[in-house]
Amino acid sequence: MRFPVLARVAVSCVLTSLLLSQPAWAWGNDGHMTINRLAAQYLPSDVPAFLRSPAALDTMQYLGPEPDRWRNRAESELVAEQAPDHFIDMEWASFGEVPCTAPTPGCVDGKMYPRKRYDFIRSLTAGQAAFNAANPTLKVELTPEKVGMQPWQTEELWQKLKVDFREYRKLVAAKADTKPVELAIVYDAGWLGHYVGDGSMPLHTTIEYNGWQPTVPNPNHYTTEHKIHSQFESVYVSANIKSADVAKLVADTKPQVIADEWTAYLDYLNHSNSLVEKTYQIEQAGGFTGAGTPEAKAFTEERLAAGAIELRDMIYSAWIHSADPVEEFHGAS
Repeated sequence: MRFPVLARVAVSCVLTSLLLSQPAWAWGNDGHMTINRLAAQYLPSDVPAFLRSPAALDTMQYLGPEPDRWRNRAESELVAEQAPDHFIDMEWASFGEVPCTAPTPGCVDGKMYPRKRYDFIRSLTAGQAAFNAANPTLKVELTPEKVGMQPWQTEELWQKLKVDFREYRKLVAAKADTKPVELAIVYDAGWLGHYVGDGSMPLHTTIEYNGWQPTVPNPNHYTTEHKIHSQFESVYVSANIKSADVAKLVADTKPQVIADEWTAYLDYLNHSNSLVEKTYQIEQAGGFTGAGTPEAKAFTEERLAAGAIELRDMIYSAWIHSADPVEEFHGAS
């Protein structure tokens, strides 16, 4: 799927900071915990009751920031492996698209992203020549570390959750103990929530993730300082956003069963990406400084609610689709 992006990929010089992968920032503890808890709290009643229990809500909340706990220097291999899963730079990711034909879900203008992680990595490599031709002065290697793997991590975790739910159904039908798989479900749902939450934060979808890049035209004079990311998602959220206000927005929406989770999630990321410049405009007006502005508060609450709604619907859809018929795996033939 081709994402509309700000017309800012044309560049004139090499910027060292662009050659580095994005750090594994997230909403911050408060934002992620809010998203996870509200998603579970507003699951519909036909989802198994254990997932809506007080214990599950507390655990989901705790697990919201979990992947960010994996980025200590003491575990450098873990940091390197999972950092790209928190973001996707859409300005560059389009060079990893592959040809497609309608009515294939996700096919736009004859191109789409491969659904499988390694297919996308291979297509990125194949797209390097086209990227170099379009950006002759920007020496960027299109690797997973540079471009990000956010939607693929989310899709894989969603599928894990669906498998968990399928096993839960089997154990219920056999009148067997479901406690072990319940633990797996809560953990995988909480883990999924982190990345879905990341996807609602516009700066996780762009090369402009922490200050407007000097190589990119900046006629509106957006900040180039490297602080907008944490100022918005962590400092401002912790000081000004109340979970109860976000909850109202989530409660006002009806849970939806997603037919095609891959294309629906890409649409979700696409919408977040459309708000990148809006985020910079709010920062420029002082919206994320101190108590901020009413516009900043409404914008932030909407983004957190969008993450909770998307996560709720993905969990609900995993439960519903876990009843779909599936060919059992009985080992390699």
